[in-house]
Amino acid sequence: MRKIAVRLGTVSVARMVALGVLVLSSCAQTTAEQGKAQMPKETETRTDTKLATFGAGCFWCVEAVFQRLRGVVSVESGYAGGTVANPTYKQICTGTTGHAEVCQIRYDPAKVSFDELLEVFWKTHDPTTLNRQGADVGTQYRSVIFYHDDQQRVQAQRRKQELDKSGAWSAPIVTEISPLVKFYKAEDYHQNYFRANPQQGYCQFIIRPKLEKFEKVFQDKLKKGP
Repeated sequence: MRKIAVRLGTVSVARMVALGVLVLSSCAQTTAEQGKAQMPKETETRTDTKLATFGAGCFWCVEAVFQRLRGVVSVESGYAGGTVANPTYKQICTGTTGHAEVCQIRYDPAKVSFDELLEVFWKTHDPTTLNRQGADVGTQYRSVIFYHDDQQRVQAQRRKQELDKSGAWSAPIVTEISPLVKFYKAEDYHQNYFRANPQQGYCQFIIRPKLEKFEKVFQDKLKKGP
């Protein structure tokens, strides 16, 4: 299913809330004008960093969350887990390429551990809904951890089992844990999306509330400053 755009028209936000209207919004609806708004790329290069690759629904949300986490050097939105080489966003949105929308996170293990990244990953999306996060439906939105080495695989599998046994969710965790074969960076207009488009509908109604919850739960793990 293609993502659904926010359409406010002349209806005020207050009225929407009062009427209990569910805003069905998703990140697939973009325009050329939105794509032109670009933020400076994070260019810091480090030799003592590691990579983690997660899919948790729309990559705009995942990117915005992890960019605020202390110890994260950079975040790139992209595609992984599919069978088509060099896929485009248009191809991904069909849900037929096998790719998931993911974020590749470069982090400093001296400041944040892979286990801490996993904690943020699982607590900032619903890992019990198969191929779906909110209004975003399709295999491209599946919950997935693409591990980079055997240590990450073991940590991810162990933590998944622990969470299932704990009853943290009323339904079983369906998060896929697979080796990363190839990561394809998404088009430039997808990078730093929330920073570049804070007033866009999906950013206002989906990403911003998610960030506010994340910042409350993980306030001791946030980067200092804006």
